Amino acid sequence: MSLANAIHVIVPYRHASTWVFDDPRVGLSQEPFVSGIPEMIDVMVADIPNAETGFRLLFSSAPFPGYQVELEKVRAEYEGTWYRWTDNNAEGWLCPALFLYYSEAPALLYAKAEALYSR
Repeated sequence: MSLANAIHVIVPYRHASTWVFDDPRVGLSQEPFVSGIPEMIDVMVADIPNAETGFRLLFSSAPFPGYQVELEKVRAEYEGTWYRWTDNNAEGWLCPALFLYYSEAPALLYAKAEALYSR
């Protein structure tokens, strides 16, 4: 089993009243989070000062030390995948950009939001 890219890192920020991210490595620019995911992010970054200007989001299909969120795959729809955050009673849709990081939608996703710079 290859451990390359076991944990992915992106830097979401606010643009046009929603969370977006850039990842030139996979050809994404201002890729928006939609359909429930922005609300999940709002909860995750509630204690991160100035998160709207950018924060580090780590995510993986396997648990890692300090993860904040466990998302469970619910169903596929519109070429994307719905996930449930059971602990927060929320659902959100991840668009087909997910498949730039995974060959198929993982059964579980784990995530953690961190400030870009420690104070």
